[in-house]
Amino acid sequence: MPPPAIAAAGAKRSVQPMLKWLLTLVVALVVLTVLAPGLRRYGLGRLPGDITVRVNGRDVYLPFTTTIVLSLLLTLLGRLV
Repeated sequence: MPPPAIAAAGAKRSVQPMLKWLLTLVVALVVLTVLAPGLRRYGLGRLPGDITVRVNGRDVYLPFTTTIVLSLLLTLLGRLV
């Protein structure tokens, strides 16, 4: 059985990539939420699966499908370049 310091270091290494992906997902959702009015002109705010909720008189936009579509497009673009 490894000493506790080594076990803790191994656990820390396995958590860091997950935290990076979680941070990336949160940043992407925030950016898409901010850009939502501009994206709606191109039809990217009205896809099935994009949710708009009114909370305390404000519209909260949750672009689930738009996030997936833009992710696929950016992945394809990244693989071509």
